[in-house]
Amino acid sequence: MREQGRARDNGPCMVRPDPAPDPETLALMALAYIAGDSDLLERFLALSGLDLEGLKARAQDPNLLGAILDFLLAHEPDLMAFASHSQVLPESIAAARRKLPGAAIID
Repeated sequence: MREQGRARDNGPCMVRPDPAPDPETLALMALAYIAGDSDLLERFLALSGLDLEGLKARAQDPNLLGAILDFLLAHEPDLMAFASHSQVLPESIAAARRKLPGAAIID
C-alpha cells in the first residue's frame, strides 16, 4: 500500500527534448541565444556583415533565419550549446535549416 501524498518511485527518469519547433521559430530562438552572448553576437555580426540595426530590421527575413542556423551549424561547440540550451536535438536544427531558403541541396 502506498503512503498518501508520496509519489511512487519508478526508477530513473530520462528527460527527452521536446519536438523541435517550426524552422522560423527555431531560428528566432537561435537569434535570441546568439544575442544573449556578446562573443557570439560579435562573431555573427562580423561574419554576416550586418550591424545591430540591420540585424533587427531583417530578423524576420527567412534568408537571414537560415544564415543564423548556418552560423550555429558551422561550429559544433556553439551548435551543441544551443541544442542543450533549447532542448532541441542537433539533428532537428540541421533539419530546420534545410527547410529555410538558401539551404544547400544534397542529393
